[in-house]
Amino acid sequence: MLRPRIARVPLDPAPGYAYVGTELDVFARATRWKTYYGSFLRPYLTGDVLEVGAGLGATTRALCDGTSRSWLCLEPDPSLAATIDESIRSGALPTCCRVLSGDLSALPEDALFDTILYIDVLEHIEKDADELLRASRHLRPGARLAVVAPAHPWLYTPFDRAIGHFRRYTRKSLAACAPPELLREQLLTIDSAGLLLSLGNRLLLRSAHPTDAQIQFWDRAVVPVSRLLDPLLLHRVGKTLVGIWRRNAIDTIAPTAREAVGLSR
Repeated sequence: MLRPRIARVPLDPAPGYAYVGTELDVFARATRWKTYYGSFLRPYLTGDVLEVGAGLGATTRALCDGTSRSWLCLEPDPSLAATIDESIRSGALPTCCRVLSGDLSALPEDALFDTILYIDVLEHIEKDADELLRASRHLRPGARLAVVAPAHPWLYTPFDRAIGHFRRYTRKSLAACAPPELLREQLLTIDSAGLLLSLGNRLLLRSAHPTDAQIQFWDRAVVPVSRLLDPLLLHRVGKTLVGIWRRNAIDTIAPTAREAVGLSR
């Protein structure tokens, strides 16, 4: 199986875009959390992986252990893409990693992947269903699309708005975003203990932005509790959704889907 044919490109094809959030550095240190949601994705992080909205590369660092055939970090903010590029050059990220500055339109039409990841990214995209439909064009037969996204619209806060979130999801609304030709394999809710923490912040603290101390407390003390509670609650309670969909092993993209992708741009 050949790698996607993506030549090295300049890191500024979309100079007009700049990420508006300020939380990337703080959440980059939430290592237990990344390990936790990564445990659901781990079986699919083989072959050729596309990580959409890779940010500073912190999630790449947590999930990519160097055993994937290739790992493409797609990041529309040129300054963040340059940070990832430096991490690859310095050896902080495995040699299988590459970076491309831009969105899905920067990919060659024939670039296909075994797994496409949207980790805390889809909520930043206004036309989320159109985005996943475009992404499905780049899935090989039998490949997976994985989404990690914030749950519960009633938890939407000024912090969500400040960092460019269009929404938080219900299980139903996230499922509705997936292209209908993909088969749903998992749709889980995780971080039940973190849900209580978020609810307390909304009702009592009303903090517009989590501090580093708050994130470290959640990561070190709350996430381990969630790892114990979530299976007992059958992954029905929590503040984050994990969805995994698979393209049929003998599936092809119907002409109507291609037309829809073209019309949605």
